[in-house]
Amino acid sequence: MLVKTYSAAVNGLDVTPVTIEVSIAKGILYHLTGLGDEAVREGRDRIAAALQNTGFLFPRADVTVNMAPADLRKEGSNFDLPLAIAILASDGQIHVPHVGEFMMVGELSLDGQLQPAKGVLPIAIKARAEHYRGLIVPKQNVREAAIVNNLEVYGMETMTDVIKLLSGEEQFEPTVVDTRKEFYEQQYNFDLDFSDVRGQENVKRALEVAAAGGHNLIMIGPPGSGKSMMAKRLPSILPPLTLSESLETTQIHSVAGLLKTGSTLISQRPFRAPHHTISEVALVGGGNNPMPGAISLAHNGVLFCDELPEFNKHTLEVLRQPLEDRQITISRAKYTVTYPCSFMFVASMNPCPCG
Repeated sequence: MLVKTYSAAVNGLDVTPVTIEVSIAKGILYHLTGLGDEAVREGRDRIAAALQNTGFLFPRADVTVNMAPADLRKEGSNFDLPLAIAILASDGQIHVPHVGEFMMVGELSLDGQLQPAKGVLPIAIKARAEHYRGLIVPKQNVREAAIVNNLEVYGMETMTDVIKLLSGEEQFEPTVVDTRKEFYEQQYNFDLDFSDVRGQENVKRALEVAAAGGHNLIMIGPPGSGKSMMAKRLPSILPPLTLSESLETTQIHSVAGLLKTGSTLISQRPFRAPHHTISEVALVGGGNNPMPGAISLAHNGVLFCDELPEFNKHTLEVLRQPLEDRQITISRAKYTVTYPCSFMFVASMNPCPCG
């Protein structure tokens, strides 16, 4: 029996819908096609243990799995849940007439619990654009996905709950978040406020001018004069984030897996202060699985380089083009991704190496 479930693959900030097809026939082998990476291939063992520990059985048959489009590389463990549902439905152990109406993401633990996923917000945006009725995500990601309106978002704790929803056995209420209300309520709740600074009137004036015009800034002064303190409080005097800026910033942090559990839109401008030993890849992004770097995580906010002369010369050189273009394109043999990186660059240094 052939069964199809639906998920999505995240590449940079772009999301591609993925159809997971499972067919079961006589035999004993497990075939996975569709360019799944090691985490996807290891999902077979997680799924087998999760099925056994929730009262189901992994089929003793020839299982063929195709993840379409087959020429797109699939990375991560987000495909565990839709793959497990497809295997059970194809084997006839469950009846899920509504499975085609939902997109699903989530990693399975060995007891059938759902673990949090990365990139849930851009996946939710894509699910709405593709006219799915709803999106099923782990409970920890439900408020992040519920930012997207006109889409039913269900946060589930276990695979068993997902089966009950898809089979119609039990009714669940979708999560609804008043995005605008929460966004504007939290917009001015700063942990570090510029009003904490006492003295240094000339420096504060320079920071205010830079904040008003979006200018880059370098502070030179002896240790202990308050350079880092004032830089950390700079976001509190920057113009507040707009909803569109907040949505874009939140997507980047979602893809990087940096959103806290239960959080919705990022309501304050981000502040990133990388250590001076940071590598070029960590600064601009990239890696085996493309991830945003510090400059993209500082998008619509502040990138602060403390002790500027201590940074590697080649690392600083890679900032030239992002500062001008406000975006970074990372090209590797296996992928090409583009991340936005419109940030305010702030640096500090001592007058001489001796301090």
